Amino acid sequence: MKFADRGEAGRQLADKLLHLKDGQPVVLALPRGGVAVGFEIARTLDAPLDIVLVRKIGVPWQPELALGAVTDGASPEIFIDRRLATSLDVPDSYIEEETARQLEEIERRRKSYCEGRPALEVARRTAIVVDGIATGATMRVALQAVRRRGPARLVLAVPVAPPDTLAALREEVDEAVCLETPIGLGAIGFYYRDFHQMRDAEVTELLARAPRATASGAAVRPS
Repeated sequence: MKFADRGEAGRQLADKLLHLKDGQPVVLALPRGGVAVGFEIARTLDAPLDIVLVRKIGVPWQPELALGAVTDGASPEIFIDRRLATSLDVPDSYIEEETARQLEEIERRRKSYCEGRPALEVARRTAIVVDGIATGATMRVALQAVRRRGPARLVLAVPVAPPDTLAALREEVDEAVCLETPIGLGAIGFYYRDFHQMRDAEVTELLARAPRATASGAAVRPS
């Protein structure tokens, strides 16, 4: 299957999540690309949309290789692949400095994307976490961070994921929904005709247009 864009993938995922609509779900997307997918799910389920900010901690001489990841929150969730760090002889001082740097970037992005809006309350609600998955390191940290916030049910929703990675992440959630699990995934972008690098402005616009939570916990669409 090849999706036209992230929006189409989100609409198809939403159809698989309709059974959650009556449980006052909240949709939590990983920026940037996950927000375009999550936006469509939030609109279909009449659920408020928020972001989960996760930053990769890369290997010093190969930043694209994930050594771990960190997510925002009152108590940041940090995952470090200690086996990989040891095998590559990555010093603890680098890990500490890079973690601090990524937390600063997370704070900058939350202020930019959310324009001062507080994070959604997810305790005792169904939390649907949305993004694409390659290695799963970033998503694992995001799921662990959301679990600590006390949702009644934690759901992973992704358009495409490698089968082994998805199987490992199922251990972190109550339910996992994925449209495609190709063996030998390769680049996620291969499964989209339009997989452009989303700009911060696009993320901000989608979050502004998405349903928002009211004081009662219900969602309302911006006028």
